[in-house]
Amino acid sequence: MINQINTDYVQSILSEILSIPSPSGYTHAVMERIAHEAAQLGYAYETTPKGGGILTVPGRNQDHVVGISAHVDTLGAMVRAVKDNGTLRLTPVGGYMMHSIENEYCVIHTRNGKTYTGTILTSRPSVHVYTDARDFKREEAHMEVRIDEKVSSKSDVLELGIAPGDFISFEPRTEFLPSGYVKSRHLDDKASVAALFALLEMMKRHSLVPESTLKILISNYEEVGHGSAYIPGEISEFIAVDMGAMGDDLSCTEQDVSICAKDSSGPYDYGMTSRFIELAKRDGIPHVVDIYPHYGSDASAALHGGSNIKAALIGPGVHASHGMERTHMNAILGTAALLAAYVLEA
Repeated sequence: MINQINTDYVQSILSEILSIPSPSGYTHAVMERIAHEAAQLGYAYETTPKGGGILTVPGRNQDHVVGISAHVDTLGAMVRAVKDNGTLRLTPVGGYMMHSIENEYCVIHTRNGKTYTGTILTSRPSVHVYTDARDFKREEAHMEVRIDEKVSSKSDVLELGIAPGDFISFEPRTEFLPSGYVKSRHLDDKASVAALFALLEMMKRHSLVPESTLKILISNYEEVGHGSAYIPGEISEFIAVDMGAMGDDLSCTEQDVSICAKDSSGPYDYGMTSRFIELAKRDGIPHVVDIYPHYGSDASAALHGGSNIKAALIGPGVHASHGMERTHMNAILGTAALLAAYVLEA
């Protein structure tokens, strides 16, 4: 099955969506791109009230509906306040270490449609000036955005149209390497979105019909905890496709498909998880089974939202999650292939 996945298509769609700023709450542009891609592939698409997307793929058994989600929203920030010296205080969108965004280039997106570039720094940015620069605690109150404009006061910044509540996106710095590695911010979870579209493109190209009707959910608030808190009521099985974590006592590598047996929301469905393990072994798809105690998914949100479903979680292995992330094309292709095996067979 993995040989039927279009690698060039995966790289193309992943590269494009990584380039579109989409911190949670500011996802309209990337969702427009998702809607366009759904139309290009010929799948029915609807937009949810909070801006997510649902693609429908009719199956042989239309009385049984399987939901599959991946999230297109990413980490980012908002302007918390404009400081008297002309820099910006920020507030995080999503959970990350402040160390991971220090010295990062960013874009400020104003409410009037203008954008300005900047750099995220501590308020002690130079060892030549501040004796405590190295040890200065990297926390929200100590971080600021240096704007690439001639500003030196709060009034200068306000005149640009920058104000509290404006979104800040981080430069993704995407690279596709000859070795097959992909390094970029926001592979969590755009790598999984690419895997879902690889599945859809393969089914369309080969005129394949899934065993059950599929509802493909592209959620846009996962990083803040409620991406798929609502899912259509006809869904009885739900697969969250999200990045696999690496490190400590985990087995996952960047080449593997992660099959998560348990995360912070508890164990995933025994039968679904076992089926994914069985199919991965049968088809020779590199995979691991891991436990993620500091992790929650769109399936977690759906379960906490009261959905009467059984749920599973799989996805490509990603190193340094919520930082400068890296995965491998093998993991993305393997995720698409494992999903195909699951949805195309009884």
